[in-house]
Amino acid sequence: MTGLRERKKQRTHDAISAAAISLFLQRGYDAVSVADVADAAEVSKPTLFKYFATKEDLVLHRIADHQGEAARVVRGRRPGESPLAALRRHFLDGLDRRDPVTGLNDHEQVLAYHRMVFSTPSLAARVASYTAAEEDALAEALGGDRTARLAAGQIVAVQRILARENWRRLIEGHSAARLHAEAVDAANGAFDLLERGLGDHYPGDLAEA
Repeated sequence: MTGLRERKKQRTHDAISAAAISLFLQRGYDAVSVADVADAAEVSKPTLFKYFATKEDLVLHRIADHQGEAARVVRGRRPGESPLAALRRHFLDGLDRRDPVTGLNDHEQVLAYHRMVFSTPSLAARVASYTAAEEDALAEALGGDRTARLAAGQIVAVQRILARENWRRLIEGHSAARLHAEAVDAANGAFDLLERGLGDHYPGDLAEA
């Protein structure tokens, strides 16, 4: 059971995060200072920095929370399930849940959040570093050799492109409900290509069912 101190820390963390995202979306990321966020969250700047080391972290912790997710899916896959099958299942489940990571979430704040991240150079650069770390973690889960690194790069790229395409279609005015079936078909098609493209060069037991 989570203790009282931990619950209080989580509430403070969540309050700072909510205040930051709200201000950034209202005024623009560059127009809001860390001091503005601290004032809105009713905490001191030193307290804020105990929870978030940088201004970018105030935004990107929502993405950072998913760091290593692909590797965790591979390591925790079902008995007899190949890594690619597990990753496909996980992505499709995310589409069904409208997980923002899949790009298929048309909540107004989620769309605005993604627009802010991708249009702010410092945030986009940090996301790129997260992507590199995600590839490294997945490659390690797939065996850690050069073939595993090549496979991990392709898998992470496919997931990123699928998510960005879903997001792009939503900002054009389509609804998540309307796009769901199309997004599922696109994901299945992409994973089919991965399976055919990697062929017999899967690292470890990637091809095994």
